[in-house]
Amino acid sequence: MNLRRERSLASDKMGFPCHRPDQVPVLLWLLLLILAPGREQSGTLPKAFLLLEPPWSRTFKGEKVKLTCKDDHSWVQGYVSWYNNGISLGSRPGTIQIDKSGYYTCKTPRSSLSDPVHVEFLSDWLILQASHPVFEGDDVTLRCLGKKEKKTYEKTFYKNKEEMRHHSQSEVTIHSVSMDNNEYHCTASGESVLGSWTETSKALKIQVQELFPQPVLRARPSQPTEGNPVNLKCETWLPPPRSYIWLRFCFFREDKVLEPGWSNSSELQIPTMWSEDSESYWCQAKTATPHIIKQSLRSQIHVQRIPVSDVNLEIQPPGDQLIEGGDMVLICSVAKGTGTIAFSWHREGTKRSLGRKMVRALSAELRIAAVREQDAGRYYCSADNIQGPILSKRIRVTPKIPASHPILTVKTPRALAVVGDVVELRCEAQRGSPPILYRYYHEDVILGTNSAPSGGGASFNLSLTAEHSGNYACEADNSLRAQRSEAVTLSVTVPVSRPVLTFNPAGPQAVVGDLLELRCEVQRGSPPILYWFYHEDVILGNISAPSGGGASFNLSLTTEHSGNYSCGADNGLGVQRSYMVTLNFTGQKDLPPELKYRSSHLGLSTSKVIHITVGFIGCLLSVSGLAATAYLVSYFRTQRKSGRLPATGTPSYSPKEHQEPSWSGPCSTDPHTPPHSEPPAVMEPQPVYSNVNPGDDNLVYSQIWSSQQTKGNPARSPRTHRRNEEPAVIYSELKKSQPEDTAGQAHEDPAENYENLPCAPSALDH
Repeated sequence: MNLRRERSLASDKMGFPCHRPDQVPVLLWLLLLILAPGREQSGTLPKAFLLLEPPWSRTFKGEKVKLTCKDDHSWVQGYVSWYNNGISLGSRPGTIQIDKSGYYTCKTPRSSLSDPVHVEFLSDWLILQASHPVFEGDDVTLRCLGKKEKKTYEKTFYKNKEEMRHHSQSEVTIHSVSMDNNEYHCTASGESVLGSWTETSKALKIQVQELFPQPVLRARPSQPTEGNPVNLKCETWLPPPRSYIWLRFCFFREDKVLEPGWSNSSELQIPTMWSEDSESYWCQAKTATPHIIKQSLRSQIHVQRIPVSDVNLEIQPPGDQLIEGGDMVLICSVAKGTGTIAFSWHREGTKRSLGRKMVRALSAELRIAAVREQDAGRYYCSADNIQGPILSKRIRVTPKIPASHPILTVKTPRALAVVGDVVELRCEAQRGSPPILYRYYHEDVILGTNSAPSGGGASFNLSLTAEHSGNYACEADNSLRAQRSEAVTLSVTVPVSRPVLTFNPAGPQAVVGDLLELRCEVQRGSPPILYWFYHEDVILGNISAPSGGGASFNLSLTTEHSGNYSCGADNGLGVQRSYMVTLNFTGQKDLPPELKYRSSHLGLSTSKVIHITVGFIGCLLSVSGLAATAYLVSYFRTQRKSGRLPATGTPSYSPKEHQEPSWSGPCSTDPHTPPHSEPPAVMEPQPVYSNVNPGDDNLVYSQIWSSQQTKGNPARSPRTHRRNEEPAVIYSELKKSQPEDTAGQAHEDPAENYENLPCAPSALDH
């Protein structure tokens, strides 16, 4: 009875219901089994493990022990394979009952073979028992038990034959056991009627199981490609009865700890692997309490390198949009390639590379700042990751050059630009990408445009007028920038027109000794203008007009100054001559108010009248004038003979009655030369004086009327005087014929005959 009670107490102490610190309640153990992660994914099935009931690996012969096979799951599905000393016992349920000694193992469908458990059934009187299962770091209870023990004896425990403790208790605890080969036994002693006695147990080796197996380092992928990540896993596991223990892990490359060091995770991801990372890797796993640490074997990881391929060069901005002065970016990329890639950039015709970069990327770029015209050419790049350089295709780069400030040149056919000339405006930009559009301006007013499709300059022809003097400029535009040239001044020289010669005073009262002003002026012509004054084609002098306009020449009259006058104007483009003007003047400065006469007999040659007559020289003594004069002479002679004329010989109109002289424009002897368009100077009406001898019957007077011509055809001019206008009367004295003139013709003294004949085209009214 006492023996059963002791066994019961021992069972209570060593069984699961006991709340020992090294054992787990059944419910918690089952919960840990449920939460424990499966390891099917690792490729290695976890080991099955055995539970004993009662939990002692040694007992007395004749008793029975229950064996239960467990795996990671809360319950075992299907049958379990059982083995005794390596001999299969067949497939049986998960729990069996045994009574024979041996090494028992089991295996479930979802686990590998368990560690063997040595169960002994002894016929000894004294046995030493150890609890089961025992894992590394556990506390183990040793019990020294006698067969059919009725009272307490003095018991002693030994380790490797050395006494551990000497007391009467039947149990002793060994803390944090390890997997070693220590042997334990115990002794019991007492007194009997026969005397004192001592019993010694059989030696016992504690069956300590691994708390967790040696870690195994696994890399996925096992041969990673350069530039890709790799996952490292430190594989180990805790048995379900000890799954509540926390494991910590650490990973190593060679002898260097990989970040982050010790952690609760059994996995580590290396984001990027490179060829230089091809080394040995290993891991460690440990528990905090108890302190158990284990490390894996070293695994060599070989990182594979992929050679570069499909090298491509990209230019930003594109080659046809690049503008001089801007930045150019050369981007070299590869479709495939791992590891450190050496990129380099080149331009054809240059030995040295433009740049070189070593990067762990599939692309790299090179920036060229402030591109110039000489940077044009064909560009390419290369990539190499120790497999040999691979070249890209070549791309032509031609920077567009904004148009520079153009230069405007004006080409004239002569030294001076003259009205009517065709000048060439040449505009040319020294630099600029074609096509270039040129615009031409005169005083900021556009004249025209033209284009240079291949670059260079362009020309614009302009026919000059007087209004084309001023500032000229041109503009070059190639859509990148419009540039304006400097202004060029062009002076257009206008040839002088035919000058007009006038006299001042303008009337017929000039006489010897007077100061006569000859005024020569052109209506148009660029200054400076040089004027010449002529008398009978003899140069009297010249005067310059620096600012244009007219010029005057003063002449002190002498008797030799009668005749034809003209002037010329020249501004370097040719001389223009005025029409000739005839000047006749009186020899006496003052005449008496009464009419003076002197005939050839009274010395008329020294005091004869000289009248100023301005007219066309070519019209003097014209045929019609001679005919009219002859008619008048004949008429007046007839009238005098018949007594119709007064004896005094005065005309029907006295000279005093007519104040307006005959004054017309100059006339040319050349019928193709037109008369000057300017009207003659307006003359103040003056009396016309004549020397009359009332007592001389040899004088005959003729009266000639002249009127103003109307505009248009002179032939259609009216031959009557205008209303309310006094006619201009010119008297001419003619010598009377002598009686001894047998031929019937009058003998006239050339020195005594003076005639004032009107100029054709003036019509004779009478």
